[in-house]
Amino acid sequence: MEFRKLSDGFGVEVLDVNLYSLSTDEFEQLHKNFYQHQVLVARAQKLTAPQFLQFARRFGPPEPHVIDQFHHPQHPDMLVLSNVVKDGKPTGLADAGTYFHTDYSYLEVPARATMLYSIQVPKKGGDTLFANQYAAYDGLPSETKSRLHGLVALHHYGNRDDLDKGSRTVASVLTGDQEKKVNWVRHLIARPHPVTGRTALYSVSGSSFRVEGVPEAEGAALLDELKSHATQEKYRLRLKYGVGDVVIWDNASLLHSATLTDPQDPRTLWRITVKEERKP
Repeated sequence: MEFRKLSDGFGVEVLDVNLYSLSTDEFEQLHKNFYQHQVLVARAQKLTAPQFLQFARRFGPPEPHVIDQFHHPQHPDMLVLSNVVKDGKPTGLADAGTYFHTDYSYLEVPARATMLYSIQVPKKGGDTLFANQYAAYDGLPSETKSRLHGLVALHHYGNRDDLDKGSRTVASVLTGDQEKKVNWVRHLIARPHPVTGRTALYSVSGSSFRVEGVPEAEGAALLDELKSHATQEKYRLRLKYGVGDVVIWDNASLLHSATLTDPQDPRTLWRITVKEERKP
């Protein structure tokens, strides 16, 4: 097993690996590289759904997505992302997360790692964009860092920049029953990573709607300013998929965004998201 950097900034590809059969020592090496490089890619894996799930559980307990109608039929901890329609019915969630966001930041205990396993790859598009939030925080002026110290953002399921339920960049629409399962939660804007301890901007795009204790307009302006800074090209990595690729990313130190694809160009992935450990 070898590791090769994807860019000068962040991201790593693991070579000569079968994720399902990793020894304890190999997994520890992979786990260390995951936190060091933030995005980890293993190409051309051949995993069954149970094998993918078993691998994911080595990172921690999976958390089923609130959109339960697109859970894998045999494995509810797995979400099917797909634009494929069969017998007039969608087989998965299409156009999911097509804006910069952090998975599960609308939950009290947010996501540690998200994993995608690529089943069908479109002829064009379907890439994922990542933005390094360690680097974004480090790149802030010292006075802005001081201003952010202790500031809390209020999060809710949704995309604050697009609330039009007919848009392709809105957060995937919930049913009435699903809406009842999500509430407002609080997270630091400049957040120490729960594993590395390094400070990163946290979910300044996507589900962060307000800043606690700050007038609404002022808070919105601050979040928009931070989003513009945090998603600059210099902080980004663009990842292309092949069939069988497994991509794992660290939600506590990254923003990410799916890219839109032609609805007629088939794309299918399995997704598992593992939550952080609950604080005592």
